Amino acid sequence: MFNQLEILSDEQNEKLFTIRRYIKNLDSACIAYSGGVDSTLVASLAFEQLGSKAIAITGISPALANTLREEARSQAKWIGVKHLEIKTSELKESSYSKNSQDRCFACKKELHKHTTYLSKKLNHKIVLDGVNLDDLKDFRPGIKAAKQAGVISPLAKFKFSKKDIRDISRAFGFPWWDKPAQPCLSSRFPYGHEITSERLKMVEKAEEYLKKGGLSEVRVRCQGSTARIEIPKEELKHFFKKYNFGDIVKYFSDLGFNCTSLDLEGLISGKLNR
Repeated sequence: MFNQLEILSDEQNEKLFTIRRYIKNLDSACIAYSGGVDSTLVASLAFEQLGSKAIAITGISPALANTLREEARSQAKWIGVKHLEIKTSELKESSYSKNSQDRCFACKKELHKHTTYLSKKLNHKIVLDGVNLDDLKDFRPGIKAAKQAGVISPLAKFKFSKKDIRDISRAFGFPWWDKPAQPCLSSRFPYGHEITSERLKMVEKAEEYLKKGGLSEVRVRCQGSTARIEIPKEELKHFFKKYNFGDIVKYFSDLGFNCTSLDLEGLISGKLNR
């Protein structure tokens, strides 16, 4: 059992006790594991309660930035849970590549086609994911696809908020407890704008370039051949002081962007859903 290094509220301790008991009674489980704080907590608790009968599964496609893939690997190793990577082919689905409003449904449908197959092949009882209570309040078509595939969301089931998850991860001493949310690269494209592996790579390289300057979080929204940079509002001063705009424009131009701009509203998760 993971050592608890900090005090949690009575409510959080009760939730933690309940989810541990639930997972232990599963006997075995596969976890749809992205490396985010949420799915990493589920993978951690599954490994804690089930040992070798818990397996974390990460879907690999051009929509997953390579840095996030490496983080998922290192976190799984840190925890000790067995980690498998599977290639997914959501870009071959027109409902995904054409970027309709239910793109996330197509993504999760493809992912869980593999996770549920592996779960049965490995004789594991069920597939778990990291959906939490706050996610249910957002526009998440992928949740419906997961439910249709029979995937269980224990964090949502036992009413874990994002704050609960971060507090518990910090109490366990997980170095990534305050890791920013990192939605897939396809979230950088407005609905109706086609998604290709080449365009995803452009966005990935653009964001990697900006992060080298010390930004904690960044999104490069891609609208046609235009790049719009979003960073947290509190980091705008750092951005203006640290970065050379000419260098950014040239780098982005070399990637294939014809125009580069900065969103003065700052980074707002899910902004394109507006």
